[in-house]
Amino acid sequence: MQPSRYLVTGGAGYVGSHLVAALCDRGADVVVYDNLRQGHRAAVLPGARLVVADLADTAMLDAVLADGPWEAVFHFASLSLVGESMADPFRYLAENTLNGLRLIEACVRHGVRRFVLSSTANLFGQLSEVPIPEDAPINPGSPYGESKYFLERALAWAERIFGLRSATLRYFNAAGADPAGRLGEDHRPETHLIPLAIDAALGRREALTVFGTDYPTKDGTCVRDYVHVSDLATAHLLALARLDRGSVAYNLGNGKGYSVLEVIRAVEAVSGRKVPAIYGPRRAGDPPVLVASSARAVAELNWRPEFADLHEIVRTAYAWRKAHPAGYG
Repeated sequence: MQPSRYLVTGGAGYVGSHLVAALCDRGADVVVYDNLRQGHRAAVLPGARLVVADLADTAMLDAVLADGPWEAVFHFASLSLVGESMADPFRYLAENTLNGLRLIEACVRHGVRRFVLSSTANLFGQLSEVPIPEDAPINPGSPYGESKYFLERALAWAERIFGLRSATLRYFNAAGADPAGRLGEDHRPETHLIPLAIDAALGRREALTVFGTDYPTKDGTCVRDYVHVSDLATAHLLALARLDRGSVAYNLGNGKGYSVLEVIRAVEAVSGRKVPAIYGPRRAGDPPVLVASSARAVAELNWRPEFADLHEIVRTAYAWRKAHPAGYG
């Protein structure tokens, strides 16, 4: 019996590579489609095949999808920096939307029946309701969030007209690293809080900048819900299995928020080192609090995050970061 085949766009990136690892660990046949602008060749495990190409290359995309059948397509590839999208909105709106539409259309063309979208909590902007449920009002907090929402709507139409079932997974702050030490977080430039704090603790950068200390939170800094990247990979697989009963949308997080200062203290506790920090103004597009209600995923998928504790998340991130001073370089 042939193993199930999966296409993972952006599978050389941070979350995508952890999903690829989870699929390979289950014996699946995995093809990664990535232009390597943000991903890393070394992040693709030996069990997967890498196709270096851009989603704008429709001829290559068609050639890859023609080599089916495919059990499902997972779509991670996108520009993903909230702050950058506020500075360069039209690039984000155009590139993320058009490339996503090209992929969805190609999946319909080649008979793919199941699609999993890496979406974002940035769909919700600034809300008074916390934790945030799936039926909260959609009001994207940035052009990045808007581009993801457009793809969610496109997938709804793809199901209605062509029968393409989809899972849209709106996760909050992906964090941590593969517990087995195979994979970690290596953005260039790095923009995520936990690796930046770790690098500051290790002396690899001067000081961590804290953006805003006057938010209406317990200590004045932003509060976020951190979810371990391996737990996200598990949720993707559980959501895929759920598509037998129709399309779904889930918010994925730990349901508990931690402030920037609490993250700094966790890094200091795990590393045994001081995190030097300086305090700057707020960053455009950052809401004060983003915390997920994952009640629907828990109830319908029986999803139980294995690494729910912030210190455990930081511990895996710190172990990989310390062992790989140059990242994947």
